[in-house]
Amino acid sequence: MDMEGPSSTARRFQRRVADQAEMFNLPGLLLRLPPPRPGRSVQRLRKLFEADQDDRREGKLSPGAGERDRERRKFVMSLLDDGQVRTAADFYHAAMILQHATLPEHNHLGFELARRAADAGHPGARWLAAAAMDRWLMKKGLPQKFGTQYVDDGGVWDLYWVDPATTDDERAEWDVPTLTEAYELLAAMNEEEHGKGATARE
Repeated sequence: MDMEGPSSTARRFQRRVADQAEMFNLPGLLLRLPPPRPGRSVQRLRKLFEADQDDRREGKLSPGAGERDRERRKFVMSLLDDGQVRTAADFYHAAMILQHATLPEHNHLGFELARRAADAGHPGARWLAAAAMDRWLMKKGLPQKFGTQYVDDGGVWDLYWVDPATTDDERAEWDVPTLTEAYELLAAMNEEEHGKGATARE
């Protein structure tokens, strides 16, 4: 028997419609995308990047973050369409916002933006490129390459399936912690969640 309520079904339908409205021509956009160049960064884009991070303090999403994410993506995509994403900082800020999207095409675009920001020497961009690639692979049902993505498995955090062929030397090239460190972080995340649950029961 299907125990899913009508409100849940409606929400899933609304998300699907919203995702379809965000679809775009990824190859065409990439063909038009120039490399980062020196100049003045887009200040509103920087502020949206900061708002994106504020919605994710301490690993928790703020209420209403999903809709704010969508509005931030719309602005980023409009800037890209208009050729207004120019500097390495712009590329990095746009990549971070797109990294938090639901469409794999956004994750792929986030990877390309972060990779180009990394090639231009922007701090943190190499890790972001690795994380965007891992998220794209996860959305496609493939093993992640670097080991940056964690999933909630029924109230317990788990490290999403990692390609065993990736070496820690490759991770270091992209500023990603070793696989051992990834599992240590996983243990710490679950210990923190367990501690919060115990406190709530006391």
